[in-house]
Amino acid sequence: MTDSLSARLDAVISSIPAQYPGPGGAIAVLRDGEVLVRHTWGYANAERRIPFTPASLFRMCSITKQFTCAMMLENFADPNVLDGDVDALLPQLDEPAPGILHLAHNQSGLRDYWAVAMLHGAPVEGYFGDREAARVIAGTRTLQFQPGTSYSYVNQNFRLISDIVQERKGRSFGELLQSSIFDPVGMERAILAAETRTMPDGTVGYEGTVESGFRPAKNNIWWTGDAGLGASLDDMIAWERFIDRTRHDTDGLYNRLTAPVTFNNGTPAPYGFGLQRTTMFGRDVTMHGGALRGWRSHRLHVASERISIVVMFNHMSPAQTAAAQLLGAVLDATLPEPPFSENAVALYGTWLERETGLSARIQPMESGIRLRYLMVPEYLDNMGSDRASNPGLTLAAQGDEVRMERPGENRTGILERCDETPGEDIASLAGVYRCEELDEAEVSVELTGGVVYGGFSGILGDGRMEPLQRLAKDVWVLPCPRALDHTAPGDWTLAFERHAGEVTAIRVGCWLARDLIYQRV
Repeated sequence: MTDSLSARLDAVISSIPAQYPGPGGAIAVLRDGEVLVRHTWGYANAERRIPFTPASLFRMCSITKQFTCAMMLENFADPNVLDGDVDALLPQLDEPAPGILHLAHNQSGLRDYWAVAMLHGAPVEGYFGDREAARVIAGTRTLQFQPGTSYSYVNQNFRLISDIVQERKGRSFGELLQSSIFDPVGMERAILAAETRTMPDGTVGYEGTVESGFRPAKNNIWWTGDAGLGASLDDMIAWERFIDRTRHDTDGLYNRLTAPVTFNNGTPAPYGFGLQRTTMFGRDVTMHGGALRGWRSHRLHVASERISIVVMFNHMSPAQTAAAQLLGAVLDATLPEPPFSENAVALYGTWLERETGLSARIQPMESGIRLRYLMVPEYLDNMGSDRASNPGLTLAAQGDEVRMERPGENRTGILERCDETPGEDIASLAGVYRCEELDEAEVSVELTGGVVYGGFSGILGDGRMEPLQRLAKDVWVLPCPRALDHTAPGDWTLAFERHAGEVTAIRVGCWLARDLIYQRV
């Protein structure tokens, strides 16, 4: 390592604990198969004063997905032989089921089961185990889109993969991970840590901030192929070294995981086999993050430069941002300045997407605009008078509509402007509405003291009543900032439908679970 590279890395590493404050963390940087940085700080368990070390087990969350796919590829040379197994696990589906590779590439069209669980009344911090997962998944009757035509992040895609492979092989998912991945790679401490309440070595994930104080996060989910990996920093270093060691093997495991993936129409897909494919600093990168309440992690690999970065926080700071800083330090590169921006006034306002019924709020900011559409806000800074874009999204005004292009999803949506004029009869919104698709799940809308509240109920119980926020005439959102998973569904759009002036139904959805119709009871 040159003196200049060492100085750049030292500067970033010394700044990260203060820039991303929390109980503890771990960082690894590798180049050409050699470890440049292996650094930990703070506490794996602050109450018991257990230090964070390279051997501390960490909840890797969604980084598990690539290992699930790797286990599948190691056990089935042609994964397509498992297609019928997917169909068998969706007994109520009224249309052709997705294939196993649709699951691995997040092209299945399924609605995310943790989001749907909230529609079934799951408590925010309630227990969600194998039985609850099976009930929600087996109740699937329709898809959001035809498999292979688009992208949507769906956790149970990978739970289904792990369930199917362990049933076919007659061995548990944990055993298959051990024999197929952990032992050959040299991940000596890695385990399947399905129960999210505890880690076997006492490592704890924390919520909070410096201002509010940090407290142990409460989780009650059981994870398998979607997010169950427990691993130490040294385990992840072993994975990255294995990737570099097998880089010239065309049939090597990571080369198979990162092989090009397309949609049905031949368009390249930005996600495949549990890995995101993107560019950073002008280089092709494969990567994935992981998050649960109290845990954030990120790993990335730049094959052309033989660089790997791993960041693990046992708190809620954005590990992906720290990983990007470290990559910039290794490459001695900085992100380009955003282009000159005009005022995109034609885009501002509240919109409803025609195809999905999801709300979209486009608001001006000091430098760019903010779009509220997904679980978290998106920011666009390349603007003209009637358009705005970022690397993965373009908004363009066309008459009274906005065209929303999302090439990463292989999808274009049309946003229709909502009538924001106040004055509709909000008392007529009150009532109980039922969704046939979700085994008679219900949403209750009530007025108390002139304030509109809503709450979901279903096979998992009665969810809490939340104050609804009016966006426009008959368009409201039910906030869901906390849920079973770390990244909650966000705002549920409730688009009320009227017939002859009377409210008859609600079109309910979020990006993870779209276009569900609830009829008034």
